[in-house]
Amino acid sequence: MNSFSSRVAAAAAAIRQIFPETPLQENDYLSKKTGARVLLKREDLSPVRSYKIRGAFNFFRKTLAAGNEAELFVCASAGNHAQGFAFVCRHFGRRGVVFMPVTTPQQKIDKTKLFGGDFIEIRLVGDFFDDCYRAALE
Repeated sequence: MNSFSSRVAAAAAAIRQIFPETPLQENDYLSKKTGARVLLKREDLSPVRSYKIRGAFNFFRKTLAAGNEAELFVCASAGNHAQGFAFVCRHFGRRGVVFMPVTTPQQKIDKTKLFGGDFIEIRLVGDFFDDCYRAALE
């Protein structure tokens, strides 16, 4: 299972553990404007309303399948990735720390806490993503 398409198929099948496939929906306006059939992937129907959960889930799945029994995971995010990361931390029963800018909207912070529950800790650091990224690396 080394081909790219095989790895994508495996990741797609695995993510069905946490939510069903999100549908494609034709967009009449964009289709008419471009002269082509335009389909939009309805990622707003995923548990965290963003595609970012896919990358977080696949990272955890591969890390844990490789025998890495890490109890703590860390990320830097200004919002959507933090929510997917928090959801996946709770799903796998692993603690996570999210470094977010102090300018992060309260709604993003609240949703991240909601999705992660007791498995997530939020640390507000600096004004920009780069500040959070540096803090997460320490």
